Amino acid sequence: MRTTKSLAVAFLAAALALICVSPANADEKLPVPWTLAAALPAQAANPGGPPPGANDFGCRPSAAHPNPVVLTHGLGANQTVNWQTYSPLLKNNGYCVFSLTYGVPGEPLPIYQPGGLLPMEQSAKELSAFVDKVLGATGASKVDILGHSEGTLMPSYYVKFLGGASKVDKYVSLTPLWDGTTLFGASQLYALASALGLAPGINGILDPVCGSCRQFLRGSEFLTNLRSGNGVFQPGVTYTNILTRYDEAVVPYTSGLGKGPNVKNIVLQDGCLLDLAEHAGVAADRNAAGHVLNALDPAHAKPVPCVPATPIGS
Repeated sequence: MRTTKSLAVAFLAAALALICVSPANADEKLPVPWTLAAALPAQAANPGGPPPGANDFGCRPSAAHPNPVVLTHGLGANQTVNWQTYSPLLKNNGYCVFSLTYGVPGEPLPIYQPGGLLPMEQSAKELSAFVDKVLGATGASKVDILGHSEGTLMPSYYVKFLGGASKVDKYVSLTPLWDGTTLFGASQLYALASALGLAPGINGILDPVCGSCRQFLRGSEFLTNLRSGNGVFQPGVTYTNILTRYDEAVVPYTSGLGKGPNVKNIVLQDGCLLDLAEHAGVAADRNAAGHVLNALDPAHAKPVPCVPATPIGS
């Protein structure tokens, strides 16, 4: 989940964005900002618009990178604020990149539109339609998914229940929460409320505002359904989970660990003790970006150097 705290920190640091933008290498055509603060000027300039490099439906995948990459944002974020770093980075590395804002109840708001608020089953249907549009436009047979927070969890419903397993090749997750979160003890409190018969009243208040929120809680009906049968991780799809020990939204952070022959787990601090990225900050983290590029192109994987990172970016 993208937290209010994280957004506030990013917005307060917006002034730094203008001096913290730098390309990852000399050959890049698009600047890559390594800070969450880049979200504010981008949102102000084009509210809700696609991030740099995304949604060129005339893009044709290369032989080196045959799968378009679909970006799925976190709770309360949208395609604009979540992907100012990874979208241009991937575009510069030769990928066709696509993004959407999903889970918007009612008419979009004009200044800032938070996404991911609808129940994830509904958002997964939106993703399904978007993937079909991307495949139709590019001529590709499969896409890769790069998700952050809710954007790691919601697509798994699409993959498992809506036919996505045949259309997704690599599934890369930033700060995933396969076992839900116990943030502020919310999962325990909700379980107690349910035992006392209070859940319908809570749901009636919460769901119209955020239909996905209680689905994140450990032990939720959504997660139980997702983990049923053959589990979350579907055959034929390659999963990479990228976690941070400083995740203040996914509690415990180990909820993002997965098991299976087609699953790889990466904890950023295992390779870089100087990486202090928190939940939202992983979306602007150089170390995480190196792992993402390797996950999308494992045949040409490169060593990921340890770059010191603040909580909101490198």
